[in-house]
Amino acid sequence: MRSRSLFLMSLVGGVLFLPGPAHRLSTAECAVAKVVDGDTFYCRGGTKVRLIGIDTPERGQGDAGLRARQALSLLLPLGRQIRLETDVRPTDRYRRLLAYVWSGDILVNEVMLRRGWAVLLTIPPNVKYAERLQRAQKEARAGGAGLWAGGGFDCPPQAYRRKECVTPP
Repeated sequence: MRSRSLFLMSLVGGVLFLPGPAHRLSTAECAVAKVVDGDTFYCRGGTKVRLIGIDTPERGQGDAGLRARQALSLLLPLGRQIRLETDVRPTDRYRRLLAYVWSGDILVNEVMLRRGWAVLLTIPPNVKYAERLQRAQKEARAGGAGLWAGGGFDCPPQAYRRKECVTPP
């Protein structure tokens, strides 16, 4: 019988995974290769990463999408070595790695919410930092930070993808 403390290592798309306890299934390190939008980027080696717990305007949402992408690019400059932490479900239906992204001691997912460039998107079972992320969004919204200041979330990203609303270019 295998013990829970047994570590398995595998190399996937240039990212090394070290499974740990149930609440923190794995951590990995990667160097940022390309920022796609405000909640998705690539690591060197080709791993596509989607930040857990946040949703940002899409590129088709005009200035709001551009500003969210720029915000993530500032937090994750090309070549930056970062740490990825997965939760219960490590990938989504698009085979992207779902991760909490750490740049040093900074939780990037939280900063994107706190600065008003993202909205909360909690999808169980990935809820390890849900309360922390919810507090960050509450502060941003109350303070009119980022896109909360100018109606950038009048058409939330999820509603935009479902074609329930349109964002002017």
